[in-house]
Amino acid sequence: MKIAITASSPELSSPVDPRFGRCPYFILIDPEIMKFEAVENPNVSSPSGAGIQSAQLIANSGAKALLTGSCGPNAFQILQAAGVEVLVGVTGTVQEAAQKYKSGQLQPTAQANVPSHFGMGMGGGRKYYKKN
Repeated sequence: MKIAITASSPELSSPVDPRFGRCPYFILIDPEIMKFEAVENPNVSSPSGAGIQSAQLIANSGAKALLTGSCGPNAFQILQAAGVEVLVGVTGTVQEAAQKYKSGQLQPTAQANVPSHFGMGMGGGRKYYKKN
């Protein structure tokens, strides 16, 4: 079974990227044998709709689950309609996340965990990362 994991770089040792629609890479991996393919996210710089476009990319990839830090409502709805389980709050490396998924330590969510436009970088989700 193939799963998708948001990643900061194209390796298994990469940190899981906390953003879904604007992550630099998706790692498509079979957690049973750890065979993987890194796919550069073509939507990372999209002016709008990055989450929706990325959700369509994942749905078309054949992945049965998505592991990420956060997922907005529009992307979540597309993934859910395509039968892709969404697991949010995932941290650590891509390899660690795949192993946790394989061992049943991660559970799918029933709803988006961030608002629309969260990962835009200007407005949107920026306030959630503001340091005091």
